[in-house]
Amino acid sequence: MSETQVLIAEDDFISRKLLEANLTQMGYGVSVAQDGEDAWRQFDAQPTRIVVSDWLMPGMDGLELCRKIRARENTDYTYFIMLTANVGEDENYFKAMDSGVDDFLTKPLDRNQLQIRLRVAERILLSTSRIQSLETMLTICAYTKRINFPDEGWQTIEDFLLNHFGIQLSHGVDPDYYETHIKPELARLTAKHESGQA
Repeated sequence: MSETQVLIAEDDFISRKLLEANLTQMGYGVSVAQDGEDAWRQFDAQPTRIVVSDWLMPGMDGLELCRKIRARENTDYTYFIMLTANVGEDENYFKAMDSGVDDFLTKPLDRNQLQIRLRVAERILLSTSRIQSLETMLTICAYTKRINFPDEGWQTIEDFLLNHFGIQLSHGVDPDYYETHIKPELARLTAKHESGQA
């Protein structure tokens, strides 16, 4: 179903195994860390696009792990899902959001809720990848002027602008181009036609 790699950070053995089994059954590649420090070492060596982390862990907790991931330079956006048991006040959730957490899952784990969060994560990651492509460079064919956009292939400029920005184009002629190219060509064709009739 999905080739996305997910990093699990969970210190509880049973919760960790349950998460791993569910993600594997859903078709995700899974990396497993037993605590925050282990998760950070794995992420720093090989960043993943999705992290599912317990909030409360000995040593480095989920919030600190999220902050370190957000602070890592030259890294594609990572969707961070925090596992919570009972964190108390709403302000704790705001604190987590300020640290860069994208979403929350409550314990005990609900498979359907996990799947819903992961679908949202993949949609967000696809959008961020598209934005990053737009911010860097698009490939345009020098001959057809068609755009090659990641995951979509070659398309006309008109289709690209409509699909991504809702912009519809009308067509006209650049006045300078008309004077320097079209008008002389029309004059040449007219002269050729008239000389053929003479």
